[in-house]
Amino acid sequence: MDKINPSEYEVYDAKAKVAGRLASTVAKRLMLGKKVAVVNADDSILSGHKKDIMAKYKTRLNLQEKENPEHSPYWSRRPDLLFRRIVRGMLPYHRKSTGKDAYHRLVVFRGIPEELKSVKPIEVESKNPKAIYAGSMKLSELSKLLGYSR
Repeated sequence: MDKINPSEYEVYDAKAKVAGRLASTVAKRLMLGKKVAVVNADDSILSGHKKDIMAKYKTRLNLQEKENPEHSPYWSRRPDLLFRRIVRGMLPYHRKSTGKDAYHRLVVFRGIPEELKSVKPIEVESKNPKAIYAGSMKLSELSKLLGYSR
């Protein structure tokens, strides 16, 4: 991947943020034509009990079309690509040109790249996820349980 210009991107830090809530904010900004970079995607949080989250994603990984398995949906096990897929699910018309263009303006990182260390991320208001939800798990933890090893 080419180096990115930090002045072109709105940077969001996903550390200790609920993945779905952050993804909806990011999707709105993408649809407005902004370029968005999300850092620390592996530290974002999925709300719910661990066994329910695992069951949901295991089912998604095992979906296959009987006629032609190559046409089946693909869910990555990498935390940055998982977050990217979550955002794609919140983009309207992701198969049409407006949604595709918005999706291509999104960049997601597992840590903080050198180019973006000097940029102050935009804060998204959210409460402490551990206080709100009965259970939660990090996206990196889900990736490990799904079979991803770095």
